Amino acid sequence: MRRLVSIGSIAFDATLWDEPTTGIGLYTRCLAGALEARGVSLEKLGARDSGDHPRGNGGRTAWTLARLPKLLERSRPALYHALGNFNLPLTRVPGTAYVLTVLDLIPLIMPDTVSAKFRWQFRLWLSRSLLLADQVLCISARTRDDLLERFPEVASRAVVVPIGVDHVNAPVLDATSADYLRSLALPKDYVLYAGSLDVRKNVDLVLDAMERLRAQGRPASLVLAGQSWFGSGRVESRIARLRAEGHDIRPLGYQAEPVFYELMRRAALFVFPSRYEGFGLPPLEAMRLGTPAIVSTAGSLPEVCGDAALAVRPDDAEGLAESIHRLLRSPEERRAFAERGRARAAEFTWKRTAEGTLAAYEAALRR
Repeated sequence: MRRLVSIGSIAFDATLWDEPTTGIGLYTRCLAGALEARGVSLEKLGARDSGDHPRGNGGRTAWTLARLPKLLERSRPALYHALGNFNLPLTRVPGTAYVLTVLDLIPLIMPDTVSAKFRWQFRLWLSRSLLLADQVLCISARTRDDLLERFPEVASRAVVVPIGVDHVNAPVLDATSADYLRSLALPKDYVLYAGSLDVRKNVDLVLDAMERLRAQGRPASLVLAGQSWFGSGRVESRIARLRAEGHDIRPLGYQAEPVFYELMRRAALFVFPSRYEGFGLPPLEAMRLGTPAIVSTAGSLPEVCGDAALAVRPDDAEGLAESIHRLLRSPEERRAFAERGRARAAEFTWKRTAEGTLAAYEAALRR
């Protein structure tokens, strides 16, 4: 087991720890567990209700800018790790190394998919954080490439540390969850999309494919599991219109993990034609559960999924429709993709993520 050199305490950004619907929250909790399993002592700072110094009902930005520097000055940890793309303190705390995780650069790459306020906050705060960071963790090679295209000066400090997927296992349902799933009366071979309904996720392409399949006399049932997000109103209106026209489309909204993963496990196939991902965890989760996936050729999805998933261009509705029909009519091909998907997903473990993170901590402390 890899162990850190003796470095003292590590202060750990927990500002999204209590947020179950965010990918950063999942990353925070899983990485903390994997580090602690290797004997690393973490001081969890800034969670809403839990950890060592909860912030209460205050906002994350105000807490990070005003309260966090004072906490770090008092406790003087050897290292502080910020996990939210850009949220290091604005000034250096003497004696404390800084590590920053960058998951994606969506506000810079697809500015229309976030609010103007958040876009400016991201750009300015990220620029400052990169000046101060001793090491920058990128969760994929694509994220690192995108970062260096805009900030080439961090090349010597930016490393790729992929995230894990072995937090996903066959879910154990309580009686209420099992009753809920039975009440849905889902068809045997449904197509699942899981994720937020924002523009970047390209749910419109899935709906385009559904319309094509029905027009061709090859209708498919679609289940959507995910919350509303910035700019999702238009997609939700279109879903309502298609349902009124007779399409079997079932928007279920946000689901707690046991139900979410059971929906994923039971699906005939999983579709995720996102226009950009810094990593793209949902298709890898589906693959771990043995559900064949269809993804786009955009962002990090080819890097993460490899040849274990079918891939279509993010503007190719006909290609997506044909891929869906191809897999729905071929149980043998679905089984083959399921086997390849499980093998691919097995390569991404939180142990591996922790090992890469520890190496970055050591490098930061040597600077």
